[in-house]
Amino acid sequence: QVQLVESGGGLVQPGGSLRLSCAASRTILSVFWTYNMAWYRQSPLKQRELVATITSGNTKDYAESVKGRFTISKDNSRKTVYLQMNNLKPEDTAVYYCSAYTPSEGPYWGQGTQVTVSS
Repeated sequence: QVQLVESGGGLVQPGGSLRLSCAASRTILSVFWTYNMAWYRQSPLKQRELVATITSGNTKDYAESVKGRFTISKDNSRKTVYLQMNNLKPEDTAVYYCSAYTPSEGPYWGQGTQVTVSS
């Protein structure tokens, strides 16, 4: 089974930064580096939105709204994926979720972490 544990959310002012972390664990016939990882966000007034992805081959992609501000990365040795968020805006306020998936498995989801951007 895949388990994802997220951390790093909080309250920041516009223009501030946060780094979200998602620690992944799977011990049965699996290796972290074989999974694609993604960050999503959900706010009360919007549908769930794909924010960023990083594939097992380390290919990255971002939503247009966060390009140039957010960076997704991973550390295979620590089995952790990160989302560095800079120059945060109020519209970035949401619950952020990480997910892990392959073409035949998942997605698996973390519990979510709240990010609030407000002055």
